[in-house]
Amino acid sequence: MKNLVTWLGLSLLTVFLLAACGNDDSTSKTDGGDKAPDSGEKLQVVTSFTIIADMAREIGGDYVEVYNLVPSGTDPHEYEPLPNDIKAATNADVLFYNGLNLEGGKNGWFFKMMDTVNQKDENIYSLTERVDPMYIGGEDGRDEEINPHAFIDPAVGVKMAEDIRDALIEKHPSDSDKIKEQGDAYVQRLKDLDIEFQKRIASIPEENRVLVTSERAFQYLNDHYGLKEAFIWEIDTEENGSPKQIKELVHFIQDHKVPVLFVESNVDTRPMETVSKETGVPIAEKPIYSDEIGNPGEEIDTYIKYLNYNMDLIHDELSKKR
Repeated sequence: MKNLVTWLGLSLLTVFLLAACGNDDSTSKTDGGDKAPDSGEKLQVVTSFTIIADMAREIGGDYVEVYNLVPSGTDPHEYEPLPNDIKAATNADVLFYNGLNLEGGKNGWFFKMMDTVNQKDENIYSLTERVDPMYIGGEDGRDEEINPHAFIDPAVGVKMAEDIRDALIEKHPSDSDKIKEQGDAYVQRLKDLDIEFQKRIASIPEENRVLVTSERAFQYLNDHYGLKEAFIWEIDTEENGSPKQIKELVHFIQDHKVPVLFVESNVDTRPMETVSKETGVPIAEKPIYSDEIGNPGEEIDTYIKYLNYNMDLIHDELSKKR
């Protein structure tokens, strides 16, 4: 009932917003954004969450105006769009979303909003079409779910950045050469990070190459760089850190002589603190980042900083002599 009321209200609100926008020639897009901006005009870009927003700004530079939907500290799986979100989505030339069910899939909030504002399919880009999905769940009678956290792996970030670059070039042909130059430079930075990550993981003693986190968000990264993985829960649910989950992880840690535990920046620390107490294994001094970057001006406010920070943290903590 809550979702029904929310989307009925959303639909009514959209009617009023569209009517208001229709009286303003500077913002109205009665054709759904088919017309490419002229040279000097900024492409109106909408992104589903913070990491994609930063990538679009880095690649598009002065040629884009980026509006992000899900802010830092907010769950991207079950977001409820605000009036300004609807207006931005209505007027957007291009919209980027993660896919892999991060935004709730085809029946989730993102595509409900796209239908509400009548955005055309050719303006909407999934950034994980070239990513092979990995799955979580499938035990205790649960259906398997796609793990949406592919972007934690910088090699996946390369593919996402390439797709953003190509979409912006397509939508803004008048400045395509400059956008391509910026996009190519950004993609190369991510490729360099991927190589650096491989070297630094390889330098960790083999017996220490295990990443223990609260949630199973690092599956893609662990698979790519050859890290063993362990976790308390697989995906955010109402049961995070149950006695059964903690007991299973404690046994894993004891069997594998895990050197250190990691806690994400956006989760409850108490379950991992219980694991640490039960095993005597310390928690890393700093949190690890998974679902988001920080607000502008904070320590981790870009995707590049996010990747570098996690790389440094994983390498340094797993390489320590204890």
